[in-house]
Amino acid sequence: MLSLIKKEVRSFFSSIVGYLVIMVYLLINSVFLWLFPGSFNMLDGGYASIGNLFTISPWVFLFLIPAISMRMFADEKKAGTMELLLTKPITDIQIILAKFWAGMLLLFLALLPTLLYYSSIYLLGANVGNIDSGGSFGSYVGLLFLGAAFLSIGLFASSLTDNQIVAFLLAMFLSFFFFYGFDQISEFAFFGTFDLFVIKLGINEHYISMSRGVIDSRDLFYFIGLIAIFMAATRLVIQSRKW
Repeated sequence: MLSLIKKEVRSFFSSIVGYLVIMVYLLINSVFLWLFPGSFNMLDGGYASIGNLFTISPWVFLFLIPAISMRMFADEKKAGTMELLLTKPITDIQIILAKFWAGMLLLFLALLPTLLYYSSIYLLGANVGNIDSGGSFGSYVGLLFLGAAFLSIGLFASSLTDNQIVAFLLAMFLSFFFFYGFDQISEFAFFGTFDLFVIKLGINEHYISMSRGVIDSRDLFYFIGLIAIFMAATRLVIQSRKW
């Protein structure tokens, strides 16, 4: 399993695409948080906080995570190595977990440079260190869970096709729907008093809660449950190739 994780990471960085994806994520965050004037600019905010990072990142993740996950199964199918992989002495769930943790490692590498934003605000405050460190790192936990949820969706999308572009678009659509779609559906008059229940089915409600730096067990169970559902769906798709 560890060798498969290493293989996925090496494969991602074997072309310019791997580096480009991470660079684009950092570039988009940087220009909005530091260069472009407006409500997202941290220097214009007037207080020591990196909260805007956690507002922008989910929308960037809608492109970043599908770009990371699109080739993980689709490329195996197109190259004809999927059957060979399934004959290895590892289970289907180990294969899925290996690709999932490889994706999480790549996501972590993309987020790691953003700690420079935290360090900068920490030092630039009127009083050095006048920043809510606990809340900031709690928000990072929420962002990692959000990325993990999108990644599980991306793996499922990649398992459905041998075309990376199709996998990318499908993952982006499903991630957007689970992130924002339920908020919009809840506004239909049809749901009446059940609108809050519908909202809680979506990712955004739970991410907003965690992005405040508050780690609630209900939000953790939601993300773990959503990840498990898409992992199980991915396994079902893989097993269907053996039927």
